[in-house]
Amino acid sequence: MNILALDLGTSSVRGLVLDADATPRPGALARRKVHLATGEDGTGTLDGPRYLACLAECLDELADAGHLRDVELVTASAQWHSVVPLDVDGEPLGPVLTWLDTRATPSAGAAGPTDLHAFHQRTGAWWHRGYWSVRLPWLRERAGTPAARFAGLAEYVLEVLLTEAPISVSMASGTGLLDLRRLDWDAEACDLAGVGPGELPPLAPMGWRGRLRPEHARRWPQLAGARWTVPVGDGAASNVGSGCVDPSRAAVTVGTSAAVRLIQPLPAGAALPPLPDQLWRYRVDHEHVVTGSAYSSGGNLFGWAKRELRLPEGAELEAALSRVSADGRVSANPRFGGDRPPGVAPAGSGELRGLSFGATAVDLFAGLMTGLCQLVAEDLALLESGVVQPAEVVLGGGAMAASAWWRQAFVAALAPREVRHQRHPEIGATGAALVALGRVADGARLGGIGRTDEAEAPNTVAGARPG
Repeated sequence: MNILALDLGTSSVRGLVLDADATPRPGALARRKVHLATGEDGTGTLDGPRYLACLAECLDELADAGHLRDVELVTASAQWHSVVPLDVDGEPLGPVLTWLDTRATPSAGAAGPTDLHAFHQRTGAWWHRGYWSVRLPWLRERAGTPAARFAGLAEYVLEVLLTEAPISVSMASGTGLLDLRRLDWDAEACDLAGVGPGELPPLAPMGWRGRLRPEHARRWPQLAGARWTVPVGDGAASNVGSGCVDPSRAAVTVGTSAAVRLIQPLPAGAALPPLPDQLWRYRVDHEHVVTGSAYSSGGNLFGWAKRELRLPEGAELEAALSRVSADGRVSANPRFGGDRPPGVAPAGSGELRGLSFGATAVDLFAGLMTGLCQLVAEDLALLESGVVQPAEVVLGGGAMAASAWWRQAFVAALAPREVRHQRHPEIGATGAALVALGRVADGARLGGIGRTDEAEAPNTVAGARPG
């Protein structure tokens, strides 16, 4: 049996074929970059139909190369928090708001939750611009055509492809409207969002499986008999793919954005452990929760700095970074894209401090990267307060693979913890496959996790042609 794992990310959409043990098939990767529209006003949106077209191109490429033969299961890792208003026919009434969009504000005169602490403990979220409790009323106020219902990017895409597309408890938890214990929409959160029955996607039961619509089965006949599982939130999938599936290991993942997270087993109906005020909590699946903190800056900051500071590439940049003073000539606030919940700093809050005429572009770059390391270290200490012993840390994500110097900067910031590196570049897809198989615990035994100073292992998916 083969598994097709889709990664519905912010900067790209990818399709990856794995074997029954969630090991990537060599060369069986297709990806397309997607355009994220951003603006100084806090805009961070995607074009839903164009995104869907990019996914279809990935499937076409995999099919043409023969990689979709023997695929029996399709799963997905998808970005949390996105939302798009839909009309009665399921067509988008505007762009998709991503996690990066900071424009939503509470309606004038709107009151928040009756008990902020109880709301946070129950939903794992806050009454905040990053969640649907604030986003949906804001979208309604600006809609030219009234929305019939709302969906996340993943639900919109899958509704087009499949005969039905309920929302997983993982994706629902990222909306901020889910009761994490009861695994049902939270009445107070839905009231704040101003939504009633039929305006939210139906919640998928445990073990749900879907099928392609007939017209798409004709386009991709290799997938006609495949079972589709509900998507897993990207952060949860990345933890599993990083081998961080219990409280003994925390994942620090740096892709487009960055996050530090810890998974705990917690079946539906079980009492929720106390949740620190500064941390969020979402669902991995019906049996596990993930707790952590996220940041708007990550690989996007890395890419911006390399481009705008006109830095050298590859080994030349690594060598220049190795000569930067250990105490750091420049310090930085890396919140270029504003705060993720619960913070409220707007986009454009980044800062550089300690500049002098002796500061170089490499000094500025190092200050930005170590600034993010320090934010992660502070939140990891808070995350560890709820577990028995300090966690081992596993670094993962594409941006971590790009710089040995940055990995060592994380090692220094997170000391004295043991810090390792998951070198596999497709941790989200691998993690989503393991969740779909009901084998979350097997993530602890994934290959590719080693010392941060080890030479890079061969990339088993490197043969794929980039989009």
